[in-house]
Amino acid sequence: MPARSDLSIHLVAAEESGDLLGAALMRALKRDAGDVQFAGLGGRAMAAEGLASPFAIDELSIIGVAAIPRRLPLILRRIRETAAAVVKARPDLLVIIDSPDFTHRVARRVRKADPSIPIVDYVSPSVWAWRPARARAMRAYIDHVLAILPFEPDVHARLGGPPCTYVGHPLSERAGDLRPNEQERVRRNSAPPVVLVLPGSRTGELNRLLTIFARAVALTAQRVGPFEPVLPTLPHLAERLRAATAAWPVRPRIIVEAGEKDAAFRVARTALAKSGTVTLELAVAGVPMVTAYKISALEAFVARRVIRVPSVILANLVLGENVVPEFLQDACTPERLADALVPLIEDTPARRQQVDAFANLNAIMQIGTLVPSARAAEIVLALAQRADKKAC
Repeated sequence: MPARSDLSIHLVAAEESGDLLGAALMRALKRDAGDVQFAGLGGRAMAAEGLASPFAIDELSIIGVAAIPRRLPLILRRIRETAAAVVKARPDLLVIIDSPDFTHRVARRVRKADPSIPIVDYVSPSVWAWRPARARAMRAYIDHVLAILPFEPDVHARLGGPPCTYVGHPLSERAGDLRPNEQERVRRNSAPPVVLVLPGSRTGELNRLLTIFARAVALTAQRVGPFEPVLPTLPHLAERLRAATAAWPVRPRIIVEAGEKDAAFRVARTALAKSGTVTLELAVAGVPMVTAYKISALEAFVARRVIRVPSVILANLVLGENVVPEFLQDACTPERLADALVPLIEDTPARRQQVDAFANLNAIMQIGTLVPSARAAEIVLALAQRADKKAC
């Protein structure tokens, strides 16, 4: 069935990562379906693609637990308003993007008010890590899940979740930006080695990890000799980190530009990183790493009782094996981090184990064969057209 030229797609993204996914999806939909009408909620990237958002998604960000009670009434009102706008517009399809605490509440309201609107969830909640019952509950208001992690379709099938298709991780479209050319490969293996230092960007992460990372870097330098530490960060954190690292025995070079960060990933020998998406980014770049994370004692108490995965490192979960060492809570000490980092700087079995595992990512993530935005657009269009056919 040929794509209609007057499809109306409503999209709801509530934070920057979802905004970037939404913008890429919009571009793919316009390319594949022509004159698609877009409405909904998004950020700057989606606005550049033609989405007129009713309010800035920055309103929805909550920094710190103390801010939750004060901001909650506004966020709940925005959920009601966003859902009401979808129902009023009666689009051919609604796409909610990540941020499940916000977007899934919108989806449930829309489904209750108008069950005829198909709803697609782009980025599955982490049902594989905690609260697995959410998968089955989603069947009541989600028609299809677009997964960005290759193991998620099997997880949803096992847990009784909605139909789920792996469309590819957005990182797969950036693999060429992260992987070295021949000259950069020579630099990766040259002296002094480049060591990435990635303590995170949230205030709590920096407060808990920065001092530990500083001592780990110093201990590593004592054992392996000179190396070049590079600390990529966000522009608004640059001055804080320059001040915080000024007294480090081995002072890192602070970089903020996206192009500089990609270039650093392409030449890095190894990395000391906090747990998170950056571990998968490093794995795609082929950079062996040591990972660490610390949270409050209360958060750790809760996490130990609800998290159901063998590793908290995203790279390990995608690879299906725990090749990246992780040091969490009390295990996150400068001495242990340095002990694990030193072997990754030289050509050792520990380094080769990670490099060999990362070489499997092309096949596992379908890098080079699957374009996430294009595959996502294909499914969205098929579902929208199927719904339109039923309505006729």
